[in-house]
Amino acid sequence: MPKKSWPVLVGEYTSLAFLLPVCIVVGYAAGWLLDREFGTGFLYIVGLLIGIAAGLTQLIRQLMRDTKDE
Repeated sequence: MPKKSWPVLVGEYTSLAFLLPVCIVVGYAAGWLLDREFGTGFLYIVGLLIGIAAGLTQLIRQLMRDTKDE
């Protein structure tokens, strides 16, 4: 497989820089909305943890894919 050009690598790693914060914000927002809907006070923490786990999982997948290609 040919090596990726530097603009492609910059694009991929820039998207990774935004991936984790976006996953965290989306998870927190979903938990916050569920808290408002059900009148609870803990689902935002659950959503936050799910967002962190989802972001880290995707980050690790991308890094594993990149190291396998080399």
